[in-house]
Amino acid sequence: MPKIGIISDTHGLLRPEAEQCLAGVDHILHAGDIGRPEIIDRLALIAPVTAIRGNIDTSAWAKVYPETASVQFEGRTFFLVHDVHDLTINPVEAGIDVVISGHSHRARVETIGGVLYLNPGSAGPRRFKLPITLATLDVSSGGLSPVIHDLGGG
Repeated sequence: MPKIGIISDTHGLLRPEAEQCLAGVDHILHAGDIGRPEIIDRLALIAPVTAIRGNIDTSAWAKVYPETASVQFEGRTFFLVHDVHDLTINPVEAGIDVVISGHSHRARVETIGGVLYLNPGSAGPRRFKLPITLATLDVSSGGLSPVIHDLGGG
């Protein structure tokens, strides 16, 4: 059963706690607001990475990352969009199983119409007194098992 690491809103800070939490995952999805290219380089030392750019990723280095991405694991389709409010497709009609987003800095795990909406929260600098979090997701033919990880930190 593959384990997917899901991270967002690093804003140029990859905490050691995040790297430890992601150790052993099979793939990492970064839902934007990367902040610096070194973040993806460091994540790629842990596992292959699929990343999209967020609203702060406006420098030339970020142009290599698309605004959205679609990937498959174990026959399930994952769609990444930085801000879920920018979703321009109907996930049910498009056959998407999981919508991954970031932007709000608030972790969210919710199933609507058979589609799992997962926002791992923010793993970067603390903002708005919100927890510092990321997610992992076990993917099997029988189901999806998401877990939000509180990284603590200041």
